[in-house]
Amino acid sequence: MSSSPSFQTPTSKLSLRDILHAIRVRQWAKNVLLFGGFLFAGKLRAPAPEMWSSLSQVLLAFVCFCALSSAAYLVNDWRDIERDRLHPRKKHRPLASGRMSKRAAAISLLLLFCIAFLCGGALIRIEPNARHFAAVALAYLALTLAYSFALKHEVIVDVLCLASGFVLRVVAGCVAIPVEISPWIVFCTFTLALFVALCKRRAELVDLGDAATSTRSVMQGYTRELLDSFITVAAGLTIVSYSLYTFNASHSAALGALGDTPLLMTTIPFVVYGVFRYLLLAHSSPIGGAPEQMLRDKHLMINVALWIVLVAFLTAAEKL
Repeated sequence: MSSSPSFQTPTSKLSLRDILHAIRVRQWAKNVLLFGGFLFAGKLRAPAPEMWSSLSQVLLAFVCFCALSSAAYLVNDWRDIERDRLHPRKKHRPLASGRMSKRAAAISLLLLFCIAFLCGGALIRIEPNARHFAAVALAYLALTLAYSFALKHEVIVDVLCLASGFVLRVVAGCVAIPVEISPWIVFCTFTLALFVALCKRRAELVDLGDAATSTRSVMQGYTRELLDSFITVAAGLTIVSYSLYTFNASHSAALGALGDTPLLMTTIPFVVYGVFRYLLLAHSSPIGGAPEQMLRDKHLMINVALWIVLVAFLTAAEKL
């Protein structure tokens, strides 16, 4: 008796839901990092014309990166069709399941690259000093493609690439305005992204066990104990680097200060709670394997909202 096919054959026309799933709309939340430079550079305190101009520039950069990241996800899914068909969840993706044809994926890729090009061009036309944005956007695209074709198969290098992608998002947001890029915000972003990436690898290993290597070859180089050690280091680095940033960032006075005491340090407890809450969820729920699911955790979202409100207040207020 012949075995049944491991993927679904298309039975209906490609739906809008399938397209949104294929381009990973939920993952666009990661590109909110592009607003980091706008927020921490104190643009909320700038005169209204300057503030709205900077905000429009970051919005163009945001759309550009949403298009680029979606294109990268499509390329990755295209390359991993056969592996995804062996995965309990990934086999339902539009390309792996057969609901999206390669021709439809190619057309989607072309449209996404056009959107990215138009938004990047509009940004540079509005702000000529943002010309470095194109270089950062291309670096991000090159990194994601290198990850899809080779680097995701290298132990440790794979999570470092994921973390670097988040750093490039922050850098892109800074050069889009443009403002000075603080090394502290780069380091904080890198350590936090590394922490999340390691939690994701751990969740995959726990959920799939020995089958993890059949869907992601790099998993054979990891063990649960090793990842727990890495995660502990990354979590500590995240908290320490953010704490040092609040005390020592060169522009901390612009973020509100009481005498010689930078008030940004009052946001440290929110970061500590966020890291600990994420660790709790990563060990007790599927959130580690799908970081976007953190949007469903009420406690974590309230914590993030309070952190944003407090930082926005400190960056918008005059020196206290």
